[in-house]
Amino acid sequence: MHAISQYKSHENLSDASWDEGNLESEVMKHSKALLLLSCDFGTAWNFRKLIVSKKQHMLIFLDELFLSALVLSCSPKSEKAWCHRRWVIKMLAGKCSTMQVIVGKESELVEKIAERSKMNYRAWNHRCWLVSYMTTEQVLHELKKSRNWAGLHVADNSCFHYRTRLMLRIREDHCHKLEDGTSDGNDEIYRIWQEELDWNEALIKCYVGREALWLHRRFLSLSWIRHFTTNVGDTSNYRVCKSSINADIGVFMDNELHLANSCSTIPDNEFEDFQAQAIYSATYILWLTKVQISDSQGIELQEKPNLGSLRTMLNTACPERSSLWDISTRISGKCDEGLKENRYQRR
Repeated sequence: MHAISQYKSHENLSDASWDEGNLESEVMKHSKALLLLSCDFGTAWNFRKLIVSKKQHMLIFLDELFLSALVLSCSPKSEKAWCHRRWVIKMLAGKCSTMQVIVGKESELVEKIAERSKMNYRAWNHRCWLVSYMTTEQVLHELKKSRNWAGLHVADNSCFHYRTRLMLRIREDHCHKLEDGTSDGNDEIYRIWQEELDWNEALIKCYVGREALWLHRRFLSLSWIRHFTTNVGDTSNYRVCKSSINADIGVFMDNELHLANSCSTIPDNEFEDFQAQAIYSATYILWLTKVQISDSQGIELQEKPNLGSLRTMLNTACPERSSLWDISTRISGKCDEGLKENRYQRR
């Protein structure tokens, strides 16, 4: 703090004889020692930013990345250290020819830290932030690479949130290509979504009672239906495209109902994971029914889930939440009545 005080007092003077380099060196040296002892000392981080921004030198920026990585090795959930890394990367963006290499190493650093520090939301949030600086090739590579890690850490919701961010970026790039006329259709993105759905289903059946898997499936199903029912291609062939999409959604909904039914059985034992699996599968179908995605697109389901049997199963598996299931059923009924009225008005 004495070094900072001296630096501030001389900085306000117009005397050119003061040794700026020596005072800056003192601030950088003492702030480094202080941050290793107290990683969230904001004043130390801020003065380092002030001095580094004046220098605008590539090696100094890389030194800041090295220092923050050292701090994170001791304190992997330090919000100030993660913020400092983002600031450095923002400063490097557009000025560094090896930006993609830096982004790739950042992603690897997050994975190493996440391996040592479980459920580290700040680390995964940093990795999600990096996606905006990745190329399309890097995004596809990250999606493929993170699958193995996610398959071994099925309870870590942050990892699946990262995969969500990657898939949204892929969809954004695909939409831009469609607008520019550089993409022929939806085949590639359809394949990516279908592979993710199949992989997610395999994990749900293998790892019983993991809520993160069911939450990820909500994103996949919602995005899949909305994307492939809005991007129907050439408007001159709208009816043909629409009918083929309707058939795909029918198959999709049948698969979702079959998955939920297969996961709703509770064996005659006290293994709590099976109870959790039944609750998550039933609430997933209730959610899928309440959002009424298919009805909002004018698509009728041939087979509607039996909400009464779902409520009975939920009351059996989790009786302390019976009042919530009753409310959910009443809301679903009101949604159905409102949709019927809307369809009547449209006619």
